[in-house]
Amino acid sequence: MREFKSVEEIIEFAIGEEAAAASFYRDLATKMDRAWMKETFAQFAREEDGHKAKLEKIQAGAMPTPPAEKVMDLKIGDYLVDAEPSADLDYQQALILAMKKEKVAFRMYSDLASVTDDQAVRDILLSLAQEEAKHKLRFEVEYDDIILQEN
Repeated sequence: MREFKSVEEIIEFAIGEEAAAASFYRDLATKMDRAWMKETFAQFAREEDGHKAKLEKIQAGAMPTPPAEKVMDLKIGDYLVDAEPSADLDYQQALILAMKKEKVAFRMYSDLASVTDDQAVRDILLSLAQEEAKHKLRFEVEYDDIILQEN
C-alpha cells in the first residue's frame, strides 16, 4: 500500500477512489441493455458519489458520526472467476466485476484506517469500509437471486 504522510493525504486518496468508483458504475450502466440493469449500476454510482461527499465533508472539517453496524459477507464473489469490463459485458459478468470492486474498496478503507492515528478519521474510514461491504452484499444477493437461481 502507498505510504501516506497525513490524514489529509488519506482523505484525498479516498476521494479520488470514490470518484473513480462512481465513474466505473456509470460506465457499467451504459453497457447494460436492460433498463433495470442500467438503473442498478446508476444507483451504485450515486451511492459512491455519496461516499465522496462524506469524505469531502471530512476534508472540510466536519466529522460525521459513523454507524457501528457490521455487515455480513456471503463470500460469493470470493469464488467467482474475474470478469473484465468490455462492451459486450453481460449482467452476470457485471455483477462479478462489481463484487470484486467492492471487496477491494472494503480492503482499501480497512487498510487506510489502520495507518492513521486519528481515531475519528479511523472510525469514518471503517464506517466507509462497512458501506462498501453492504454494496458487495447487495451484489451477492442479486447474484444469488438472479444468476444462481437460473442455474
